[in-house]
Order: sequence, then structure tokens, then C-alpha cells
Amino acid sequence: MRKIILFCLLLLMISCAVKKPLFEELSNIKIARDVYGVPHIIAKTDAEVAYGLAWVQCEDDFITMQELMAACKGLLGEIKGKDGLVADFGIKFMGLKEIAETKYNTDVSGDFKIYLESFVDGVNAFAKLNPDKVLLDKLFPIKGSDIITGYLLGNLEISHAGKDLVKILDGSIIKYLNSDVPKGSNAFAISKNKTTDNKTYLAINAHQPLEGWYSWYEAHLISEEGLNILGGTFAGGICIFHGVNENLGWAHTVNHADFSDVYELEMHPTKENFYKFDDQWLELKEKKYTSRLKVAGIFKIPINRTIYKSKYGPTFKTDEGVFAWRFMVGKTIKMAEQWYRMNKAKNFNEFKKALEIRGLASLNIVYADKEDNIYYLSNGRFPNRNPNYDWSKVVVGNTSATLWNDDIIPLDSLPQVLNPTSGWVFNTNNTPFSSTDLINNPKETALNKIMGYQSVGLENNRSNRFLELMSQYDSISYDDFKRIKYDNQYPTKMMTPKAVNLEMMMHLDEKTYPEIADAILLLKKWNRKSDKTNTSAALFILSYKHLDEKRKKENRIIRNGTITLEDCIYGITKAKEELLANYGALEVQLGKVQRHTRGNVNLPIGGAPDVLAAMYSRKQEDGSYRSFAGESYIELVRFGKNGVEVETINSYGSNANIGAKHSTSQMEDYTNQKLKKMTLNKEEVLKNAVKIYHPLKVLK
Repeated sequence: MRKIILFCLLLLMISCAVKKPLFEELSNIKIARDVYGVPHIIAKTDAEVAYGLAWVQCEDDFITMQELMAACKGLLGEIKGKDGLVADFGIKFMGLKEIAETKYNTDVSGDFKIYLESFVDGVNAFAKLNPDKVLLDKLFPIKGSDIITGYLLGNLEISHAGKDLVKILDGSIIKYLNSDVPKGSNAFAISKNKTTDNKTYLAINAHQPLEGWYSWYEAHLISEEGLNILGGTFAGGICIFHGVNENLGWAHTVNHADFSDVYELEMHPTKENFYKFDDQWLELKEKKYTSRLKVAGIFKIPINRTIYKSKYGPTFKTDEGVFAWRFMVGKTIKMAEQWYRMNKAKNFNEFKKALEIRGLASLNIVYADKEDNIYYLSNGRFPNRNPNYDWSKVVVGNTSATLWNDDIIPLDSLPQVLNPTSGWVFNTNNTPFSSTDLINNPKETALNKIMGYQSVGLENNRSNRFLELMSQYDSISYDDFKRIKYDNQYPTKMMTPKAVNLEMMMHLDEKTYPEIADAILLLKKWNRKSDKTNTSAALFILSYKHLDEKRKKENRIIRNGTITLEDCIYGITKAKEELLANYGALEVQLGKVQRHTRGNVNLPIGGAPDVLAAMYSRKQEDGSYRSFAGESYIELVRFGKNGVEVETINSYGSNANIGAKHSTSQMEDYTNQKLKKMTLNKEEVLKNAVKIYHPLKVLK
């Protein structure tokens, strides 16, 4: 009898520990895994789909989900030690957790709140049923505000606003700001008037880290309440970030504009912690934060940090002065809801209505739909800054004239183009004022002085190459479309990813530099392609890596920074030494040097920095270079009379757990630039599913 009572008490404790789902039967949720392990979540309601999406994300990458949530709750230092502590304090300094918790009950409501909290229920249930997989007991249960904190962090990352904070904290803030440009992405849409098969094309091709917090996870969401979308999301993503439904699709790329500002405060000459604001002297508000650092396995010690707050935002004392940081992310927490509405949009008008939520702080959008609308928007939340100041530099922090409020530039005033006569739109992280042909491009206006976009003419290798390729076609077949997407050749005029001319390295006089004459000649005859069998690309890639490392050490990696003759000679010399030492030759197939690996799978891979089929790699202990960013989730879409046709591929597979069957099942196709056919048809999904199951129930 005593055992029965204890068992009943245990069941009661479990039922109390996990919030009751917003629906009764988990059997309503079908998870259909296809031959590649991709999850198709099918349910009656959106909320049930959200629960299922949380469940499969936990099945496939629970570690990443937990790490992100731990950072959002200020607990990552207890899991990952010093590296985690940096993330904990970064999020606390930015105030993201406080923003999410303060705004949650007022700004998250209605059907979206039901959807979000059902996702949260799914994560908590998985954790309760799998205690052996939980990294830190006090991490659970998570809350809806924790998910929103994760979205705020992601928005800061993609808007690269957080780099201003890093520059303040590491003492590198100077009187001008030069962000290190992220790797970037590609997106393009082509009208049926430009295609040979009378179909509308969309290429979704984000260049992201291949693993970790911001690597892509593919999923298909189907409900009877209007969800039917296939695409990519991140760990902790409650819906699809970019993808396609039965009516429309869109792709995101990172845009480069001014999404945050740094202020230098004027401090009182004698009164500590007082700063000037107009004709007043105001006192900084002190804020203390504590996180715990994991040391020696089981021990955790508290670490304290102090920052301050001024009217401008989080404020920091440095050796160079006192600086405040003000950013647009956090002025709203509706980014997750905006993506949810975009997921459910049925036409361009509904999609545009979702954009008017203005939840996303940044990101370009390239859009196409079954009605043959194509659209480009360089989206952003830009404050109505005072045009009398240079916002590209550190601005004065002693006046209300520089203190912008929540009033933002209207959506229709942002760079955009709808249905251009050219029949195509694109973005490769280049200037938004080059998004189609010269006739239809958006015009740069005086507003750009306070928005801070790249000016007209600021292209990159990918945009220059895309424009070169498009100029070759009067009309485009689907095979042409694929060739453009997978193109790995540098353009006629080569640049660095920071828009610095790199052609110098390709035109050196071998007679002047006899020690590297053979390498110079090899670069001169190179066809500028980076397929895995190319025998000159490795020399170029390694030369550029060494050249760039030299510039970094000398603190010369800034936008529009120079590359010197000395840089080029150094890069080529070091690359030659490395290739001869590791491979005994200068002419080595790129795929021998550059590898795509996970677990026991080790494959050759092509691609290079800033080509359309981009690849970035890091040196390993054995001398090879492992891919870590660039080509990641790829989704190619065609809208035609018979519906939507979709092909996709991901860099590794649907599962991040090393050793799992589908942790490597897409790697071979990925390295061979092959795609897998996907469908939005529920009946076809169920018919061809390898496995169909339901989330497990928590005992009640």
C-alpha cells in the first residue's frame, strides 16, 4: 500500500510540475518524418503544431535549445563556464531579459500568445520526460518571455547592433564605427515573364553558421487553421523564418544599415557619476548583475558586474570615456508574431500587412508568389534621427537633440521595388539601391543620411557576379536558375567581402618576386572558379586568409580599408609555404584542402568566401580546413499553374546529435550541389513518411 501511495504522489508531482497543454489530446499531433528525417508536423490547430515543432526541435537538437535558453535566463555560465558567462553578462548588459518580461503581458496576446505558449509547453514536457538530457535542472521550466528574449538576441545578432556594445566593452570604441561585415546570404526572385517555363522562381539561400545557435533547422508546419509552410528556422524558433507556403514565399538576407548608436557622455568635472543633459546634471543609475561561473566540474562561483543606465540607454565606463548604447531592438517584442503572420499570409496584401507590424529590426526580404508578384524590401526599424548629426560616428551624449524616441521611418519610405519591368529582384547583402536593373533600382534619398545604408555602387563579389550572370540571359530556364544559384566563380573585378579591391593580388609581376613566381603565375592563369576539383582555388583562398589575418593583427579590417602590396606578397608567401608543407605541391584540388566533416563522414567541398555558392572554412589540427559557414539551408521554389514545386537541402541533416542517422544524411548531396524534392501536400507527406508518431504524454 505504501508503494502505491508513493507512486500516486509521484504522478501528482509530475502533473503539477508541467503546465497542462492548451489542448487535450497529443494524439491530434502527427509528426511525419520523411526519408531524410525532416519533420512534417500535422495537427488541427496552430497551437498543436507549435507544440509538435517544439518537440521535434528538442528531439533533434536539445543541447542547442538548452544553451540558448540558458543564455536568455542568465544561466549559461553554469553550463559552459567562462564562455557562457560572457553570453550571460552580454544579455544582461543589453537588458533583453528585462525588456521581454516587462512587455510580455501587454504585447503578447490573442491567438499568437496561445501559439507561443503551446511551443513552451512542448519544450517543458520534453525536458520533464527526458531528465537525463537536461543540462541544468533549474533551467526548466522555461517561459514565453524566455523565447522572446531569444528572439531579441537573434535580432540584435542579425542587425549587427551588438557589435557596438562589443567595441565599447573591449575598449576599441573610437570616434567612428566600422562594423565587421557578416558573411551574408543570397536571395533572388524571377518573374514568369523572364522564365522559359512561365513559372515564378524564388531562391532562398541564407549563408549562416553550419552548426550552433544560428544554424538552420528545416521543418514543415500544417494545420487546419491556415498553416502550411516549409522552410528554415533556428533552435527556439516557434515558426518558419523564411520559406514557402501554398501561396507565397520569401527569403531573408542581412542588410547593413545603422540600427544602433553610441554616445559619448559629458561627465561632471567633480561629481562622480553625473552627466550633462541639456542644462542639467543627471546621475547615472547603477545596475549590478550576478551570474555563476562553472569551475572544476561541479563548483559554481558568483561573478558580479556593474553597469550604469543613462537617458540614452545602457552606459559603460571605459578608459576612453563614458559611453552609452542605444538600439532599436527591444523597442518592440513583436518580431516572433510578425514571422507567425508572415507564415500564414495568403497573398501579397496579407504579407504586406504582416510587414506593417514592424517587429523585425532589420533584414532584407525577397518575395515571390503564385500571382507572379516579386518584391524586394530592405526592411528596418529606423528612428527619426536628427539629420544635423553624423550618425555614422560616435555622437554627443549631452543633449536631447541626439536622443531619438520610438518614432520610426514608415515602411513605404524604405528602399523597395515591386514587380520591376526587368522581371527580377535580388540581394546578396549589397547596397539596397542595387536590387534589380539600373532602370528599376530604388533611388537613394536624403533619408539615407539617418538610415545609414551602403550608398549606390557599394557592391560585393556576389552581387557583381550575379549582375554579370543576369546580363547573359534574355530568359532563364530552371537549369539556368540553378546554375546561377550554385555559381562559384569570382567576378571580373574581384573584391574582398569588405568591398576592398582584391585585384592587386591577381596581377603581380612574377619577375619582381622570384621566390613566389610560381604561385603568382598559378593565380594569373586561374579561372576564378572554386569547385572542389579546381587546382588553383586553394592557393587563392589561403593567400586571402593569410593576408586578412595580417590586416586583423594590424587593426586594418574596416569597411573600405586598404589592401597593400605588402599584404599581397605576405599572403601568397604564407599560402605557398602551407601548401608545400602539407601537400607537397602548389596545385592541389580544393576538395583535398577544404572538407565538410561530421562524425565519421569526411567529404571534399568546394566554394570560397563571397562567391555565390559561398563557403568559409577554419584550419584543423591535421592542416585541412573544415567548413563552418556559408551555404547552409537552400530552398528553391517554382510557382506555376499546377501549384508549388520545392527543392531543398541542408548542410548536414535534420538531426544535430552526432551519431544519429540523420545527422549526416544530407551531406553527400549537399557537397555535390544536389537538392531533394519536397512537397506541401499533406496526403503525399503521409503516404511517403518513413515514420509517423505523436509527442509523448506527461503522466497526469
